[in-house]
Amino acid sequence: MKFTTPATTNPIDQLKVVGKPTDRVDGPNKTTGTARYAYERHDVAPNAAYGYIVGASVAKAIIKSIDISAARGAPGVLGVVTYENAGKLEKGSKNTARLLAGPEVQHYHQAVALVVAETFEQARAAAALVKVEYSPISGSYDLAKEMAAAKTPKKDEKPATKVGDFDGAFASAPVKLDATYTTPDESHAMMEPHASIAQWNGDKLTVWTANQMIDWGVSDMAQTLGIKKEKVRFVSPYIGGGFGGKLFLRAEAVLAALGAKQTGRAVKVALQRPLMINNTTHRPATIQRIRIGATREGRITAIAHESWSGDLPGGQPETAVNQTRLLYAGPNRLTHMRLAELDLPEGNAMRAPGEAPGMMALEIAMDELAEKLKMDPVTLRIINDTTVDPEKRTRKFSQRRYVECLRTGAERFGWSKRNAEPAKVREGRWLVGYGVASAFRNNIVMKSGARVRLDSKGMVTVETDMTDIGTGTYTIIAQTAAEMMGVTLDKVVVKLGDSDYPVSAGSGGQWGGNSSTAGVYAACMKLREAVTKKLGLAADAEFADGTVKAGGKSVALHEAANGGELVVEDKMEYGDLDKKFQQSTFGAHFVEVAVDAYTGEVRLRRMLAVCAAGRILNPKAARSQVIGAMTMGAGAALMEELVVDERVGFFVNHDLASYEVPVHADIPHQDVVFLDETDPMSSPMKAKGVGELGICGVAAAIANAIYNATGVRVREYPVTLDKLIEKMPQVA
Repeated sequence: MKFTTPATTNPIDQLKVVGKPTDRVDGPNKTTGTARYAYERHDVAPNAAYGYIVGASVAKAIIKSIDISAARGAPGVLGVVTYENAGKLEKGSKNTARLLAGPEVQHYHQAVALVVAETFEQARAAAALVKVEYSPISGSYDLAKEMAAAKTPKKDEKPATKVGDFDGAFASAPVKLDATYTTPDESHAMMEPHASIAQWNGDKLTVWTANQMIDWGVSDMAQTLGIKKEKVRFVSPYIGGGFGGKLFLRAEAVLAALGAKQTGRAVKVALQRPLMINNTTHRPATIQRIRIGATREGRITAIAHESWSGDLPGGQPETAVNQTRLLYAGPNRLTHMRLAELDLPEGNAMRAPGEAPGMMALEIAMDELAEKLKMDPVTLRIINDTTVDPEKRTRKFSQRRYVECLRTGAERFGWSKRNAEPAKVREGRWLVGYGVASAFRNNIVMKSGARVRLDSKGMVTVETDMTDIGTGTYTIIAQTAAEMMGVTLDKVVVKLGDSDYPVSAGSGGQWGGNSSTAGVYAACMKLREAVTKKLGLAADAEFADGTVKAGGKSVALHEAANGGELVVEDKMEYGDLDKKFQQSTFGAHFVEVAVDAYTGEVRLRRMLAVCAAGRILNPKAARSQVIGAMTMGAGAALMEELVVDERVGFFVNHDLASYEVPVHADIPHQDVVFLDETDPMSSPMKAKGVGELGICGVAAAIANAIYNATGVRVREYPVTLDKLIEKMPQVA
């Protein structure tokens, strides 16, 4: 099915199942421990051997020698994989660095060997016996030092944009802001490690793994090993968190496959926690310069956003300027991304790549501009709203209820009680402040397929390689199928995460929910056609309450499968509506903080997010997505930072003891409001993504609230007490 014209009335609009706050259908399995994650697939590989990865102890080097003799002779050892015996390996198209080092080492903790043994303890002990001799090479590890050498990236779609005369307009603007902001390297820090079990059956490889994008993973595994794609199967029905860190093929899956090939056994590998942060991907640090010129009435006349980030050679930039191209009006505009070559581990997608760090800077800049203008920050944002793409004014937004998000949030939060003068509200030892920031994230749609079965008991089974990374995918797909086929949820079975199923959109980029359900919609429309044809009913028959009705005739749905199961397959493909209309999601974050006047300790008190993101398919799951994103935003604002040892080029705090993330005690009451909205330009579901919108802007709202509480402006994330304490107001 092709989606080329705006959606009109369709079966989803009944909203008998879709749009209801529904408990997760996979919830019982997860809460009882019967949901099988990759490392736990004892049912398919009961006698799997254990693999343990040896990571490089230098950041950049040439391997002079690898002595594995002692490891091979250790108790229980079945094999040792290195580049010297692994055979020819290519680099997957989605990988920046090779997943097995040798002879070149490209980054710290790049895998240099895998030891396979009968038990985990034996593999770990033998791994310590692998002796690697390196010839170190000097590398670049400091983004600030490499700024001057940074170049405009070639791979990005639009690394630099220019509209009007920014330089002239900025020079003549009566009110100007010119400020630089920094965001640090950050880790996904998901609960489940990267884990896989690999098993060969002749020349066919099966990998039970934790991977967000099944088809990407299968393709890159085949490319890496130099085998045909149809010889690789990935199975990933449950994933314990990803946030972008499991979008791509990683070392543990490739090494499990190589270990299984060498030993003739199924091999399971979980990337040990101390290796995860340096071995896999992370959100790269940014340096961002923002310049805004405005009239004294607050109209933006000139806006420029320049960003610097780093990655390994061949990598990509953090697209931190993207939201600035679309969020605020202004006739004279400039954006520019520059990419420095760094020898740190690979930088890549982390929840809301681009907008998340970009909004951290832009929305502090807007707060600073409001202060210069002596204007309320909400008002400043409202008067600079736009209904068209500021870079291409003939292109309208499909939906843009941004101002309504701000006004609704201000009223719900009690914004009118805010004291505009910083450091004037005090409760005992606590200085209290309010902060606001916009939320923005582009809506992306991806081709997505599904297979749907109807059996003689009236059960509807959906099969797609779509994944559930804790987002509620099982449930919204079940809701979609139930709505389309006119059955209750208990009559729907959803099977996910298997490359033997049709290729879906996968989980990433805030496109998963909308795109994957649209694919199920397409398959169900095809199944409806098959059912009506089988039953001899009109094509416009009504599917409801387990029956099919047309022309005064009512037939039980299951009768269509009495002669044998009905099976159909289809996919949703998209035309150019996303080019004709700018599709985005919008929101507003409001935060109250208290800062200890003596120590600078920050405590969040209240958080509110108001979101306009198309039809909300399951308000309960969507709320969970947004409050989780708000929590991640709080971490980015207050504590998350991968500390780089610039002498030897690695992230020092590469574990969950020293890489701090929010815990329950850090997070206050969180409110989420969804505006009632449909977007017929997006898909037949009239939905858009929401899972990443919630993280975009929340860190800036916290930083702005801290400024309102203390009068201390911090432009270098995270906003930790050491950056506040010396500038705090005098304590009487």
